[in-house]
Amino acid sequence: MSTEELGVLEENGVRRSASEEGVDRLVALGRALSDPIRVRMLSMMADGRSCCDFSGTGVPAEEGEEGICVCEFEEHFGMGQSKVSYHVKKLKDAGLVREERRGKWAFYSLERDAAGALLGEAADRLLSSGPEKRGAGDGCC
Repeated sequence: MSTEELGVLEENGVRRSASEEGVDRLVALGRALSDPIRVRMLSMMADGRSCCDFSGTGVPAEEGEEGICVCEFEEHFGMGQSKVSYHVKKLKDAGLVREERRGKWAFYSLERDAAGALLGEAADRLLSSGPEKRGAGDGCC
């Protein structure tokens, strides 16, 4: 049986099992949620589309469109575009946010299904290996 059939991957010369990919996803989730600004950004996205005027140039939201523009985050948090982009990238890396381009503007919205799946996976991983799940001979002592 090959290592691929066993779910073992090699990355940078180091063997990794498929279950370690789940750990990587949870680490990215933890990083994404470790900053209060990113948690507030997610909350804004969860609330839906706000009105964005782009200093008079206006890109009105059409029926059914959702998303928050970087300029809205800039204004709300009082920070520059590069800092906002840094935070949004962390959220995207974790799979919590999707980006939609409309002309030259990018709008970000919560990936609700992915967020639910990630949080469920975190709960399953953390809560499924408690002391009641281990047998008598499984402990370290």
